[in-house]
Amino acid sequence: MGLGNTGRRRWFGAIVLGVALLMLILGETSLKGKMGDVAFVLYWLVCFVLTGIAIVVAFRDVKAVQNEVRSEQRSLLESTLKDIESEARNRQKHAKRNGRKG
Repeated sequence: MGLGNTGRRRWFGAIVLGVALLMLILGETSLKGKMGDVAFVLYWLVCFVLTGIAIVVAFRDVKAVQNEVRSEQRSLLESTLKDIESEARNRQKHAKRNGRKG
């Protein structure tokens, strides 16, 4: 059983965020003061980019969930309206059989 789009997106975001967190911890502990100027800038730039990617993935996940909820609400509304319509028709048929209006 494979992961759906939501699962893949969330795993990807979690992994990217985890790597960024690991880089943050390493950068502030064991690598602090051991990198040259260029390596220091590149290291933190990669960490920043990974954090940005995690944020973008999170926003895309929110948008996908909103679209899914909107679709489910629309489907529920349509099915409810169909149920009400068929119930009203059944009541009309029943009323006509019994010789009543309405």
